[in-house]
Order: sequence, then C-alpha cells, then structure tokens
Amino acid sequence: MIATLTHLPQPKATNAELGEHFTDLAPPLNARQAAIESARCLYCYDAPCTRICPSEIDVASFIRNIHDHNVNGAAVGILKQNILGGSCSRVCPTEILCEDACVRNHDAEGQPVKIGLLQRYALDNMTITGHPFQRAPSTGKTIAVVGAGPAGLSCAHRLAMLGNDVVIYEAQEKSGGLNEYGIAKYKLTNDFAQKEVEFLLGIGGIEVRHGQTLGGNLQLKDLHAQYDAVFLGLGLGASRRLGLTGEDAPGLLAAVDYISGLRQAADLSKLPVPKRAIVIGAGNTAIDMAVQIQRLGAEEVTLVYRRGFEDMSATPHEQEIAKANQVRMRTWAAPQQVLLDGDGKVCGMRFENTVLENGRLIGTGVTFELPADAVFKAIGQSMDDASLADAMASTIARDGDKIHVDGHYRTVVPGVYAGGDCVAPGQDLTVQAVQHGKLAAQAIHHDILNKVEAA
Repeated sequence: MIATLTHLPQPKATNAELGEHFTDLAPPLNARQAAIESARCLYCYDAPCTRICPSEIDVASFIRNIHDHNVNGAAVGILKQNILGGSCSRVCPTEILCEDACVRNHDAEGQPVKIGLLQRYALDNMTITGHPFQRAPSTGKTIAVVGAGPAGLSCAHRLAMLGNDVVIYEAQEKSGGLNEYGIAKYKLTNDFAQKEVEFLLGIGGIEVRHGQTLGGNLQLKDLHAQYDAVFLGLGLGASRRLGLTGEDAPGLLAAVDYISGLRQAADLSKLPVPKRAIVIGAGNTAIDMAVQIQRLGAEEVTLVYRRGFEDMSATPHEQEIAKANQVRMRTWAAPQQVLLDGDGKVCGMRFENTVLENGRLIGTGVTFELPADAVFKAIGQSMDDASLADAMASTIARDGDKIHVDGHYRTVVPGVYAGGDCVAPGQDLTVQAVQHGKLAAQAIHHDILNKVEAA
C-alpha cells in the first residue's frame, strides 16, 4: 500500500541519521533510579493501581520486590498476569491507568510513581534461565488460535501453560500483530516485539503457521472441525474510509499502512516522505503517524480533527508528544474534499469548520484548504468482512462491526471464542487484548475439561 507514495521524494538524511530519531521515547531507568523510584511507593493495602490495571498485575507487590532487590521475583509476578508485560510497559497508557490512580498523583505532589518504567526495569533486567513457567500435564487437546497479535499470543501461552497444544494461524510474515506492525518505531525499538514473541513461545507446545488468512486460505468451519476449540484474535484489519471522491488517489494512504512500512523498512532513507503532510484523526495512531513523518524529515505536518482537543482519544501525554515534535494540531474541522493536481495526485485537502449545536456536530459552511503532498487517514479500524465470510463464520453475532462475546469470551458458535480489538467490549489497548486472551484461554480450558468429564 505504501506504493501509492512512490512519487514522493526520499529523506535527505542517511539511514543512520534517521535511526537517531527513533530511539527510545522514554529511556529506561538504571538501578539507582529504580531503587529511588520504588522507594516512593506506599504499597497501599487496597492498591488502586492494581485495581485499575486491565491485566490485574499486582503493582504494589512487584514494586516491593524491586525495592527489596528481588528483580526476578518482580518479573515473574508481572509475567504471571501479563506475558507481554515488556511491550505493555512501553506502550501502555499508564498516564490514564495505574499512574493516574496512584495515590501520590494528587495536587500537593502531582508526581505518581513511575509504574510503567519500573515494570520495564524488572522485565529488562531479570536473569531467569529458560522460561519462567512450566507446562501442566498434557490434556491431549489442541486449540487453534487465529491471529498472532497480543490477544492470540496471550491466549496461546496460557493454553500451553495449562497443558494444551496450540496452533496459531497468522496472516503476516511475522508474529506480534500491532506490536510488530502498528506501534510507533520510537516506542518499541531494537526488534523488541520479535524478541518478546520468541520468549513467549519458549514455554513450548505452540506452533505458528504464517501466511494463513481467515476467509482466504483458511476457513472457520475447517478449524472448528479439526480442533477442540478455536480462538479468534483477528484484530481490526480494515481502515475506515473517508467516503470522499479521490480517496484512492496517489498520495492518500491509511496511516497504519505507512507505519507498518516504516517499522519493516531495512533502510529508513528509502521511504517516501512528503514535504507537507496532513494526518486526519484523533487517536494514538494519528499521533504516531504525525510524529514519525515529522521525524523522517517532513517540513510541515498538520493533524486535523473534527472535534476539540478534549474529545481526542489520544491521551494528553500523546498530544504533548505531538506538540514537542512540532506537529501542528487543528481542531473543529471535518474533511470535505480531496484536492488533486493535474496528474491526479493529492495536492491538498479542503476542510469545513465544525461546531456543536444541541450536542450534534454540524458543519458551518465555512471552508478552508490545506496544501499537502500526502494525506494519511487515521480515523479508526474496522473488521475485515472477508475474515468472517464463510458459512459458519457468518453466523457469529456482532455488535456493530465487532464480534459479540459473553463474559467468558464465547461467541454464539459453540467452541469458538474471541478476544482483543475484534470484540465489542474494550478500549482497543494492547494490555486489554492480553487480558482477553488470558481469560479466554482459561474459559476454553475449563470448557474442554467439562466436556471430558461429562463424557
């Protein structure tokens, strides 16, 4: 998909120079810093940080272990609840979760314990030989997991830990899902996503088959017949459309496609980079796109959103990152028309100013134009309908464009479960996808054992 931008120039900087722009957004703590920070924790009895953590990590306990110089104990405590705790410590919006709930985050002090960085410290510095968890005795059962993203990987690991065998079917060439293909390069550096996948698979009993696409060369009815259960961790693979003429013109691209190309690029200096770019959207993906294209050398990057800053799904922390990287942010403007040059390539965008009237967003009739060599849309992802196209898959109930599941992540089709971004309840967070996968695995294991006992 990034081929639609091949008419654009390449960066002036070298690959090495550009690489310096994609180092760690938040440098890790050293041992002394971790000791000082862990000493700030009050180890609350009812620990609000633990209660708000989507993956139920015992935050106070792992911080106490760091304080007591038991880094391995801290790491195992984290991984027991969140096997992808390393990536979550880097990408989780702690500023609206555990750190926001921290009792030190009050008016007088206003500085919560740096929980995310302490979690990263524990996992980056553990010295455990081999895998920290052992598999239970074999159940003799095999489960299919569709999707090697955070939800699928978490589900597979917990199932293997409980004594089941697992086969993961993944469409992409690499496992990791959004951690590998969709997160800003400065958040997950140095091939971290693949290292974490390798660590997770170290428990054994998990086979990964790449190039397998549900609705393509893989059908749900076949998986349902072949395996004892199926877990769908499909994610949201289709980018929503603007619904404007010219949306498929050279120069207009889904932000996730460019981010994927950037993360997989062997040489950053070969990427197409516009001098002027527009990013449409208000979430973390929009911020990631705008910041990265700026760091690649774009001279002018403008992020445009149809509502106000307070309605942006990107956290205030993410918004500050954009501002710090000289990204212009324009609110109360809705895309109205893609502007094309004489060759049919994108040369800008026309927007209409918006206002709220009786709680409804409406256009004012006042328009303005922004020149741009490329426009990146980051207006959300939706279910790829082709994934659930076969006869059995089409019977799975949905809430809007997401799969409907019960409290144990069961779909309406017996033996088929789902979790992560593709299901209705959730905030589309990596840490929440990990929790979905873990809880679904426990439900699958329970249901399989009950079937055996009933037989």
